[in-house]
Amino acid sequence: MTQAMVKQTLYDSDLNLWLETVISQLRSRDLQNVDIENLIEELEGLAGRDKREIISRLKTLLEHILKRCYVDMPNEFRGWEVTIRTQRFELEQMLEQSPSLKRHLIESIDKCFNVALKDVRSEYSQYKFPNTWQFSRDIESVLNQEFWKKG
Repeated sequence: MTQAMVKQTLYDSDLNLWLETVISQLRSRDLQNVDIENLIEELEGLAGRDKREIISRLKTLLEHILKRCYVDMPNEFRGWEVTIRTQRFELEQMLEQSPSLKRHLIESIDKCFNVALKDVRSEYSQYKFPNTWQFSRDIESVLNQEFWKKG
């Protein structure tokens, strides 16, 4: 059985063991035996995962900002604000770990806003929501400003 077949089989049969093996090979500088193709695939997957998580958290954040700003249901305000704080904290942590994702967050605001808007309009059809994001788009504002507080 060739080494490539063993690597492929290990990758397909036990991802964790494959990861441990690749890490060990990299640490020992055994680069000729590293399963490069699958390593590249896994690294690409990690990069895509972080971008998808930014979009998911940003969409949830914008949904709850929309609800908090435009839905007159005071009994729900606290829960929406808790979700806003949680999503902001998680986004801040991701951006602290990977500052290059800031550009992705800013570029995703319109897309996430449109999906969030569709969702809140469906859930709260009796309320009026703006067609476009009405607030500052800079990261500092999106992650900190309490848009629902006037003045």
